[in-house]
Amino acid sequence: MYAYYTQMKEPEITALKAWLLFLLCGVWVFTGLVGHDPWKPDEAYSFGLIYHYIQSGDWLIPTLAGEAYLDKPPLYYWTAAIFAKLFAPLLPLHDGARLASGFYTALTLLFVGLTGRELFGNNRGWPAAIILIGCLGMLLRAHEILTDNALLTGCAMMLYGFALSLRRPRLAGMFIGIGLGVGFMSKGFIAPMLFLLISISLLAFRHWRTRAYLSTLGIAILCASPLLTVWPYLVYQHSPALFTDWAWTRNIGRWFEYAKGGEYSKTLYYLGALPWLAWPAAPLAAWTVWEARKRIWNEPEFQLLLVTFIVMFVVLSGVKDINDQNAMPMLLPIALLATAALSTLRRGAANALDWFGIMTFALLAIVLWSGWTGVLVNNGAWLTKRLQERQPNFDPVFDPYAFWIAVVVSVLWIVLVWRVGRSVRRSLINWTAGISLIWILAMTLWLPLIDSSKSYRPMVVDLKSSLPKRYNCIADVRVGDSQRAMLEYFGDIKLRQNATKVCNLLLVQGDRIAKPIEDEIGWEKLWEGGRQGKQDERFRLYQRVKRK
Repeated sequence: MYAYYTQMKEPEITALKAWLLFLLCGVWVFTGLVGHDPWKPDEAYSFGLIYHYIQSGDWLIPTLAGEAYLDKPPLYYWTAAIFAKLFAPLLPLHDGARLASGFYTALTLLFVGLTGRELFGNNRGWPAAIILIGCLGMLLRAHEILTDNALLTGCAMMLYGFALSLRRPRLAGMFIGIGLGVGFMSKGFIAPMLFLLISISLLAFRHWRTRAYLSTLGIAILCASPLLTVWPYLVYQHSPALFTDWAWTRNIGRWFEYAKGGEYSKTLYYLGALPWLAWPAAPLAAWTVWEARKRIWNEPEFQLLLVTFIVMFVVLSGVKDINDQNAMPMLLPIALLATAALSTLRRGAANALDWFGIMTFALLAIVLWSGWTGVLVNNGAWLTKRLQERQPNFDPVFDPYAFWIAVVVSVLWIVLVWRVGRSVRRSLINWTAGISLIWILAMTLWLPLIDSSKSYRPMVVDLKSSLPKRYNCIADVRVGDSQRAMLEYFGDIKLRQNATKVCNLLLVQGDRIAKPIEDEIGWEKLWEGGRQGKQDERFRLYQRVKRK
């Protein structure tokens, strides 16, 4: 499949270079996974589901703050709960749970590398992985407690299976089937839709209309069957109502509701978002397609990647929840198409990308270092004042370990940029190294400030100290899923929904100018607070006043 690319002379990746690339990937993957609380919004409610499994031992129904929450199947939550328990003696539960994202991201990089090597030759495995972690859309989401990371792994496994299918159909079917099952057990029916449409669409090309390809699909369905059926069957046996809530209300029914609703303002969101989410892979992928435009109909590797991208774009644009993390699967075909550009991209374009990355990350590193120094010594600079306005209660403390890690990484980056020559491959390595530098600086020097603004811990501790000694229960009004999860985790505070007539305490979430409920007869405000620097998210605790 890669005859054209094996003709292009490129330097071999030596064992030493492979280890250095492995180290770069490892540093990128595991930086930021530990050392901070669950962050709003997605991490907070995801960890709430994981926390239920850890505390209850009931591994069937995802539950959030005491309520069944069947938005997604539980594979990622199971994995995260296992990691949290395994590392509980060493790490807080939320840090241990976040290691599941590192696990799935590492698997994703492995299968992307295998796919790049299968499609374009032995020298393309490492570059494919490096290009993927260089995409801006991977930086934050791959380090969060998100089920999307497990879906991404499933999609990467399926893509590798499709790439392998024309050479080893049986093994390919196994990988496609396991990837399909992992994707389904992570985010529901998205993965089966992708599998179905990609499989059918590839039949439009003669290279894929073979008995071997059809046997691959049959093996894939057979391997996926247990993962597609066992958990839904157990949920149905447990409660047909919960099964209906999961399968229809929260999944298939939402697609039909979105299709009939006519609210298509975000349908083309990814057209505007992908150029920066997939940067710098996006322009390289576009160049690959343009350069190979006359060969696309004859080369199955391009057929596979273009069909995969188009199907993903259409399916994910038709999902009601359109956001950046849902775009992550589309980064896979884009990164692999960009890998093919290593043979054809002009040296001048590679040098331009290299210098752009070096200058950009050098400037960002200077800003991060100078901003951190200004906050620490309170130098009165504009950036320092802005940060103090947003976090007036933040008290910076010098952390020598974080400081020296940041210093060492900064020096290593300078050495890398100075010693590495100019080429397409090296420009991508420099880009990924630059992104890793910025991420490490953010997760060392700036982590306390970021964590103070995104964590609910201080707010929950303050609220818990204001609770009366005796009360029967706490009802909630407009309290979100993430907030209820963090109230239970940090304060063992469990809210009851639709219980304002029963409970003698009431917690209300709103903005700063929301109408105070104490204006209504029968309630007295006991406490008010929120996350530091966030005036648009306020919480008010009320106590029922006894009528005389």
